[in-house]
Amino acid sequence: MARKNKENKNNKLLTLQRRLLAHNSPKDPIAEQYRTIRTNVQFSNADNNIKSIVLTSTGPGEGKSTTSANLATVYAQQDLKVLLIDADLRKPTAHYTFRLENHVGFTNVLTKQSTLMQAVQQSEVPNLHILTSGPIPPNPAELLSSNYMSELLKEMKREFDMVIFDTPPALAVTDAQILANQVDGTILVVSSGKTDKEAAQKAKELLINANGKLLGVVLNNRKVEEGSNYYYYYGV
Repeated sequence: MARKNKENKNNKLLTLQRRLLAHNSPKDPIAEQYRTIRTNVQFSNADNNIKSIVLTSTGPGEGKSTTSANLATVYAQQDLKVLLIDADLRKPTAHYTFRLENHVGFTNVLTKQSTLMQAVQQSEVPNLHILTSGPIPPNPAELLSSNYMSELLKEMKREFDMVIFDTPPALAVTDAQILANQVDGTILVVSSGKTDKEAAQKAKELLINANGKLLGVVLNNRKVEEGSNYYYYYGV
């Protein structure tokens, strides 16, 4: 039993290391792809400085949370003060990825039970700050569409150089559309061989109809070549 528990613990640790590849293995080819995404975002709008981004997907399991965490990491590696917000108030994961407490987080700030800076935590990655989800609320969409959310976003952009929201899948709930309407840009994450083309098109239309500025699409889980264990993340 002790051996099995140790194996489970090691497997969880390896999963976390893979999930935060840009920090744990910065020279890995996949980590370089995250830096490419960062560069593409920076050059996607030469006239306006992009300081807030929403990441979403069409459905679950397509890699949006992993992409969010690693994109936030590579921004922090540029000596920028970065805030990653777990805005998936239904199935949050950031506190697992960064091994943080989740007693106080985004929902506490939205309901004014905590100030922003009281709820923000420093991650193991230099310059990268995390706002975990906090307790799961019964009304995520209502909280995100409140007037206070607009005020909060202004405060976030004053305090941080880059703000990244990890949101639920766009086809499942309206949360990503609500936030896409308020931030500087949105990235849609799709999974090679998994995401249905029509579903991706529908997600794109929903985001654009919500007046969200779609910066591009990240194609996740695309093998570099036959027999390779590496997966590319493309910024389009």
